[in-house]
Amino acid sequence: MSNMNVYLVPDPKSTSAQVLTVLAVSFGPFSVGLSKGYSSPALASLQRDTEYNNNLSSGEQISVTSEEGSWIASLSLLGALVGGLFSSIVLRYGRKNSLLLVAIPFSASWLLTVFASCVEMIYCTAFLAGFCSAIVGLVSQVYISEVACPHLRGRLSSCLKIFGHLGLLSSFLMGAWLDWRQLALVCAAAPLLLLVTVQYVPETPSYLVYSGRIEEAERSLQWLRGDLVDVSSELATIQLNIHTARVEHVDCKSVLLPKLVKPVLITCTLMFFNRFSGVVAFNFYAVTIFSQVFSDINPHLGAVISAIVQLVASLLSGVLSDKLGRRPLLIMSGLIMTVALSGFGCFAFYQDINHHSHTSSLDYIPLLCVLMFECAFSAGVQPVSWLLLGELFPLEYRAQGTSFTTAFSYLCAFLGVKTFVDFTSLFGLYGTFWTYGGITLVGVMFYCLVVPETRQEPLREMQVREARSYVGLNTQ
Repeated sequence: MSNMNVYLVPDPKSTSAQVLTVLAVSFGPFSVGLSKGYSSPALASLQRDTEYNNNLSSGEQISVTSEEGSWIASLSLLGALVGGLFSSIVLRYGRKNSLLLVAIPFSASWLLTVFASCVEMIYCTAFLAGFCSAIVGLVSQVYISEVACPHLRGRLSSCLKIFGHLGLLSSFLMGAWLDWRQLALVCAAAPLLLLVTVQYVPETPSYLVYSGRIEEAERSLQWLRGDLVDVSSELATIQLNIHTARVEHVDCKSVLLPKLVKPVLITCTLMFFNRFSGVVAFNFYAVTIFSQVFSDINPHLGAVISAIVQLVASLLSGVLSDKLGRRPLLIMSGLIMTVALSGFGCFAFYQDINHHSHTSSLDYIPLLCVLMFECAFSAGVQPVSWLLLGELFPLEYRAQGTSFTTAFSYLCAFLGVKTFVDFTSLFGLYGTFWTYGGITLVGVMFYCLVVPETRQEPLREMQVREARSYVGLNTQ
């Protein structure tokens, strides 16, 4: 018998249920995007002391210092770090149940800011919202990875990033008209949409089989693949591989090294290059960065344009990852990012040696570099890194592995926010972006040498094993 693996792919036309499922779950990433975009307009509102106090219609008058504002931004990342570790516990209750469980506290956390009477209450919102955001983001990715067909997984997973960018853009735009309390109220409402929509989608077949609920798994799979599709073979495949994974007699080393440690090392390294590529600096310091290099262009307008570019680029990410493959897309986007970051650094260096005496006609150069960087990141490095997080871990270690990697990712994000100011003090703005460019170039080498290609590969529990594995095995 051939030693080749055979893969079961459902009818490509039976995709409507999967698309509807993704749209329902995408309100989670949309809520996360709103949370990520909240701090930039909210801090501007809080720090406009005179304007804010004149327009405040209810509640206590609160203003924050720059130091307090930095904690409002960074505490969300510390909360996300804890949430990433905690998510493995939440995932044990199911993917669907995890989203339902987190939606209510996610919404309630924003009410602390809506009715805040002191800055400490805003601190609590930042930490709790970050905590819930990490869980929602991780569970959403795992959910889509487990319900999607292999030929659709990249495109459907990209919807999560699209909705995340849409939430970020919405927060920037609404922040131009709403004060920080009103914007917090909008953020509180978004998770309630998730609570409503997720009730109408099924639990993932892989989790149901893993929990021994075979009949429910069959109904779930039938709903996802369509009434006209015979799901018996795909269900038997999932049962077979989950059963085999449980009964295999392997020693500790053979379990840990290939099944958990290797995926953890790969995904954690991906997240390191993701977070230290400069994206954190742009997300939290966009207006500050643009104000240092622009002469005539409004820095706030530059931030909104960059958010729009991220959204548009994310629309292409799913198609590109499925057509080109995960690894080629990582390599190409990483190279573009390296060039754009280096170019931005060169322009900042030019400004520095000329004492910022350039004419306004050169404003397009740093803006173009930023847009190139954001486009490449949003179409390649960011979505593929998170997609691989759901693809590389086997089911029995997926909860622990993804939660650890997510926590590590948010730790890197927190360090990225805190070290940006230190980098600019030590190296200047140009040296900081050259540093980011160098890190990204090393990341490209890692993508070439280490990252596996998973395009068209089913998740391990959906893969038909060699024919000899069927002998004597009753999958019931």
